[in-house]
Amino acid sequence: MGSLPPSLDLPSDPKHRQQQIDESTLLNLFKAQQNHLNYFFRHLDLSQALSFAHTLLNSSGTIFFSGVGKSGFVANKISQTLVSLGIRASFLHPVDALHGDIGALSSLDVLVLFSKSGNTDELLRLVPCARAKGARLVSVTSVEGNALASVCDMNVHLPLERELCPFDLAPVTSTAIQMVFGDTVAIALMGARNLTKEEYATNHPAGRIGKSLIFKVVKDVMKKQNELPVCREGDLIMDQLVELTSKGCGCLLVIDPDYRLIGTFTDGDLRRTLKASGEAIFKLTVGEMCNRTPRTIGPDAMAVEAMKKMESPPSPVQFLPVINDQNVLIGIITLHGLVSAGL
Repeated sequence: MGSLPPSLDLPSDPKHRQQQIDESTLLNLFKAQQNHLNYFFRHLDLSQALSFAHTLLNSSGTIFFSGVGKSGFVANKISQTLVSLGIRASFLHPVDALHGDIGALSSLDVLVLFSKSGNTDELLRLVPCARAKGARLVSVTSVEGNALASVCDMNVHLPLERELCPFDLAPVTSTAIQMVFGDTVAIALMGARNLTKEEYATNHPAGRIGKSLIFKVVKDVMKKQNELPVCREGDLIMDQLVELTSKGCGCLLVIDPDYRLIGTFTDGDLRRTLKASGEAIFKLTVGEMCNRTPRTIGPDAMAVEAMKKMESPPSPVQFLPVINDQNVLIGIITLHGLVSAGL
């Protein structure tokens, strides 16, 4: 094998090869960051935070967020959090805004400007243009007496002890408190707007959230009608073996003439009955050996709730009969079906 090209030579500097991070160093950094965040929580002016939350809550237009650099990334993320909650929000890049994008801004809107220093040139240039559009301007900064706060309608001060960076330069603590602040206010708005789990789910139709929330209520994934392994309580156990094994549910659903659920009889019950009764099993009816107090669920329950109910103590089960308010059997939901659905 030939030698590596010069551009791919491995570092030969002994100092470089010996670089490492030990556990105590990392732990101390985490503790230091925790202390910096606790400083923020202790010194945050809640009256400012509340006024900010009310401003966003009462906005009749779009809530725009803007920032430069790392603060811009945070502003963009918070805007997307609000969008996912069904709140009209968007990110407005300060440079693009001055080249046409400010046309999206109106007098009904709120423009939130994130900046650690409050002296960011791009944001300061944006302010008079946004004010000319009639938007309400809010600055979120961490340095007292900054220029941005003086020209906006409202300022929220995010107390910053120092950056975790040993030079107190890299914005790693300031951006963390910006994110904590913005996302916490977003959840406050979520509560104030009485957003339901179902409404939240409609904004997340894909991925794990969609599969566990929108995807579905029980009636969307249950087996129905001719897929149900049903029998009468007077039926002999041995006469129902085909029904027990052919529907892929691992059970029989015992019903009365009005299709009301009486109980369930599982393949596990069959094994236990056979072991305990021997040849007497040929004379036993399903009704004599069925479980008359099975776990059940309604058709409008969330599918994720069905899975939780299957897994709950004292022991997990593989299925739940689905019944309506009159105890009439309308379906069955199985663990295999939920897993196949992606939960």
